[in-house]
Formats: sequence, structure tokens, C-alpha cells
Amino acid sequence: MTYEMKKQKPSLDLSAIIILVVLCASWGLQQVTIKIVNHGISPTLQAGIRSIGATILIWIWMIIRREPLFEKDGTLWWGISAGFLFSIEFLLIYWGLDYTNASRAVIFIYISPFIVALGAQLFIPGEHLRIIQISGLCCAFTGIIIAFSESLTLPTHHMLIGDSMLIVAGILWGATTVLIKASPLVNIKPSKTLIYQLSVSAIILPASSLALGEPGIMSMTPLIVGCLLYQILWVAFITYLAWFWLLRTYPASRVASFTFLTPIFGVLAGAMLLKEPITISLLMALLLVGIGIYLVNRPATE
Repeated sequence: MTYEMKKQKPSLDLSAIIILVVLCASWGLQQVTIKIVNHGISPTLQAGIRSIGATILIWIWMIIRREPLFEKDGTLWWGISAGFLFSIEFLLIYWGLDYTNASRAVIFIYISPFIVALGAQLFIPGEHLRIIQISGLCCAFTGIIIAFSESLTLPTHHMLIGDSMLIVAGILWGATTVLIKASPLVNIKPSKTLIYQLSVSAIILPASSLALGEPGIMSMTPLIVGCLLYQILWVAFITYLAWFWLLRTYPASRVASFTFLTPIFGVLAGAMLLKEPITISLLMALLLVGIGIYLVNRPATE
């Protein structure tokens, strides 16, 4: 029996739900911080700086905990593959947010739970969605569409470029999640899974910034520095460690279903920080997302 088969819990418990809500709130706020930092640092370079900083933190974390980094465990090429997908995903997210607005972007990024659900059926033994769970995913996604219905107007050519980037980024996020769950990466510590992704992206993203001819660092204000530190220390280091621990401990499709909450938190962050109104559409979306998550995580009845 593999480690996953022995240790993985069949459903989400209260502690996992609380952690997931905190993660989703953090990632929702991240969309705002990315837009802020883009005014002072080129998008791809910003993503690269985040990966470099978080790689250093994870490396220090592993040294303190005496976790082996170069142990031969058959995960090297799997880890490099996950890092490559991760790199392209965030290149597209950061760059795409320069073309489209955050409210549109989150719709397309969160196509990922559908990719996870589909991939789980094909590549992850024992993870099969029932009809009621599929209905829950559809319900939650409908909520997201309603929440952002005001922004779903016919895009300009400029926005269409960004929208396309974010769609591909969402697909890559889902593909990375499935890769981790369906490969030997699921049996290693979350810190090593994360350092694979961050270290590969710490090389690819700055190199991509140079190849794209980005202007680089244009201005550094206290707000920009604070937003960048938030992305490095909290999002890329702490929340990603928690995310990979959840993927290792709980069913991937059920964990991924909670990511539908992130756009809602993104709108709430926009309302508080950017003074955007909370509409009836948002309240309807919150209800639908809540119902969707309940259906996805509802235990099977005998």
C-alpha cells in the first residue's frame, strides 16, 4: 500500500475547511496586490521575484526541519514537470492581468476545479465524482458567473488577449494539481513539492522577463514593497505549504472545489480596498457557491 492509501482522509474535516477558507481569502486578496505591484514592477519579473524569495524561505524551512532536499525518491522529473507547469501558469496570470481586469481574470483562472475533476476520473485511483458532486461544481461555477455578470461584456481585443491567458493559466493550475496527486510527488513532504515548483519558476520567470524585454523595476513604494512581501512570505510560502499538505491528505477534487470561494473573496477585497460595491449578484453567488461546496463534500449515503 502507498502512503497516500494509508493516510489520506476520505472527506474534509472542520480543520481542513477552516484552512481552505483562509487560503481562498488570501488568494483573493492576492489579485489586488498583483495589480498594485504591476504599476511598479513588470508582471513576469514580479512573478519571478516572488518565486526567488519564496524558494529561499522554503530552503531555510527545510534546513531547520532537517528535511532532505536531494534524497533520491524518484520524483526529480515529476517535480521539474510540475515546476514547468507552475511557471507557465504564473507567467500567464501576472502578464494576463496587465491586459484584463481582476474581476474578469478570476472567472477564467477558476476553471481549474473542472480540470481537477476531469483529471481525477482519468488519472487518480479511487477519486470518482458522483452526479451530486458534479452538480455541486456546476452550481458553484454558476455562482461565479453571476457574481461577475456585470463584467462579462463583449471584450475589446486588448481584454481578449488577457482572457485567453487566464483561461490557459486555469487549465495549467488544474493540470498541476492532478500531476501532483497522480505521481510520486503525492508521497513526499509538501515542502519538497513546493520547492520543486518555486525553484524551477525562479529560473524560468526572470529569464522570460528578459526575453520579453520588460522594463523591470520602475518604482518601489512602501505599498508596492508590502504587497510583494505579502505574495512572497504569506502566499507563496505559507499558504502553498498548506495547500500541498491538503492535497496530500484529502481528495483532490474536494479540496479543489473550495477554490470557487477565492473570486468571492477577491470581490470583497476589492470592495474594501478599492471601494467597489457589493451587489445582489455577489450575494446570489455566495449562496450558490456555498450550496455547490456542500454538494461536492456531501458524504455518500448507503
